[in-house]
Amino acid sequence: MKEVYIINTSSYLPNSAIGNDEIEEYMGFIGGKASKTKKLILRNNRIKERYYAITKSGETTHTNAEMVSSAIRNLLNDDTDLIKKVDLLACGTSSPDQLMPSHAVMVHGSLPEFNSIEVVSPSGVCCSGMHALKYAYMSIKTGDKKLAITTGSERLAKTLRSENYQEELSELAKVEENPMLAFEKDFLRWMLSDGAGAFLVADKPNADNISLRMDWIEAISYANEEPVCMYMGADLDETGNLVSYKDMEKEDLSKKSVFSIKQDTKILGDRIVQLGFNKLRSICDKNGYDPSTVDHFLPHLSSFYFENKIDEVLRQNDIIIPREKWFTNLATKGNVGSGSIYLMIDELFKSGKLKKGETILLAVPESSRFSYVFCLLTVV
Repeated sequence: MKEVYIINTSSYLPNSAIGNDEIEEYMGFIGGKASKTKKLILRNNRIKERYYAITKSGETTHTNAEMVSSAIRNLLNDDTDLIKKVDLLACGTSSPDQLMPSHAVMVHGSLPEFNSIEVVSPSGVCCSGMHALKYAYMSIKTGDKKLAITTGSERLAKTLRSENYQEELSELAKVEENPMLAFEKDFLRWMLSDGAGAFLVADKPNADNISLRMDWIEAISYANEEPVCMYMGADLDETGNLVSYKDMEKEDLSKKSVFSIKQDTKILGDRIVQLGFNKLRSICDKNGYDPSTVDHFLPHLSSFYFENKIDEVLRQNDIIIPREKWFTNLATKGNVGSGSIYLMIDELFKSGKLKKGETILLAVPESSRFSYVFCLLTVV
């Protein structure tokens, strides 16, 4: 088996950073009124800036595929010889620009300078970017491929704009008493950000710079025992079953804002931390690693609200990671879903803080039906 290394990282963020006071100028006002939940959610998530691939009027400035191709060009620095050596492209996202063709082939189509190569599109939500990384890890480890690019990206701002909720709002029985959407639907409008990140993954480390050796990467899903928590392109019926947009009447698609993201925040709070971070101990034990010795802990946080909760569950499992070892850029980049872990590693990789021999533990939870990916990197 080959060793596998992340030898370079990059990111692409559209337009300029948007502060909290500007959000509704881009997202719009539902029912013509300011959100009653925005201040509460922002106080809990502590996000200060985010990026949107739209103008204030809602016009698209970048597609998802365009953001990813820009991140890839940043990754390769227009090195023609390097471009021609890439033999795998794996792109994860929860917000492709279309249902078909797949996201990754659209990215490949935006890169005419590339060869004809293997291309895969892992589906999912926050874990999809990590699934792309694992596919590359396995392909290189087995010797099937030598040089791969993996990405994580999101373009969701467009779907969170107020006009996508207006028809549903007009159908609510008590609009005057409750002029906002249900909290579960308004919640994510103040959380999410657009952007893309990319890794160059190889079977040999850099000769003149640090690399990140991939020691192991483990994924687990609890969908066999847990309900749906976050969904899009579907809706829950009165019995709690998820119904596809394909099985709905045409008029219900807009009345129920079926193509907007929804999240059951009660289920989220009850399960998202406990399920995954209770499992981390056994995953580390399986791989012979003591997580308390980690030098850099990078948990993907949708909100700083979960920071103390993660710490509490880790301590319950005798995993003590001092806060000075935690790293996140949630406050300045926002929650970019599958792209967040890429943006975090890119910032840390280029920070000058990493020293050879240090370990980096990645933790990526996904709330859609409770999936998790954990990964250990060593700086070499």
